[in-house]
Amino acid sequence: MLEHIQEATTFIRQHGITSPEVGVILGTGLGNLFVKEIKNPVVINYNSIPHFPISTVEFHKGKLIYGMVKGKRVLAMQGRFHYYEGYNMKQITLPVRVMKMLGIKTLLISNAAGNMNLKWKKGEMMLIDDHINLQPDNPLRGENFTVLGPRFPDMSQPYSRDLNKKLIGIAKKKKIRLNVGVYAGVMGPNLETRAEYRYLHMIGADAVGMSTVPEVIVANHMGLPCCAISVLTDDCDPDNLKPAVIAEIIKIAGKAEAKLTNLYVELIGQL
Repeated sequence: MLEHIQEATTFIRQHGITSPEVGVILGTGLGNLFVKEIKNPVVINYNSIPHFPISTVEFHKGKLIYGMVKGKRVLAMQGRFHYYEGYNMKQITLPVRVMKMLGIKTLLISNAAGNMNLKWKKGEMMLIDDHINLQPDNPLRGENFTVLGPRFPDMSQPYSRDLNKKLIGIAKKKKIRLNVGVYAGVMGPNLETRAEYRYLHMIGADAVGMSTVPEVIVANHMGLPCCAISVLTDDCDPDNLKPAVIAEIIKIAGKAEAKLTNLYVELIGQL
């Protein structure tokens, strides 16, 4: 794994991407408007980077984009990888390790998620305060390399309290509704049954999705402060559950993208 990280890092540096300060992972339906904020972009397709997986989900572009946002050097992933695509957890999280080796000091993550909190509505956003990991593997399983992080990393505060506080303040100032809650990470790719939604809400989750948790585990392993925002794309009320339409989920994510981009661009300016 160390060789793969080093080879990918070296390749990216050879394309003029040096010393990025902020890493961004753009989730489902959220990879367009933020990219337009990046000035003087350098673009590399994932399929040209050694050992990078290739995004197989149609609405994930599969590009690494480097440039300036609010005076900061930003490296953005336009599209991510998921366990349900057939990749293992080390492959999914390789880009996070590479971005850290390139120099990023902060990681911003976004995703689309199902809303299980009946006080909220689809189309709103949720700042993740904590998560419940229900995925069947862990990116830290296997041999631990101390150069990357400790064998048993602490997860008492997986999402940076400081970054979350900044985002709450930005949302309040801009009058953007930003709920705060718990994200449940599941394997997918199927959406949940009524009984599963009841169970997930019962154990303390407000939203559910198929990503983010592996990247956050690895970020914490490497001592990389991170935050994550979910766009709530569908209501998951088990007593009034309607069939999920993926096209509608992508459409709702797209409508919320402007607000999400607004929050993250302002946050980058404050770092």
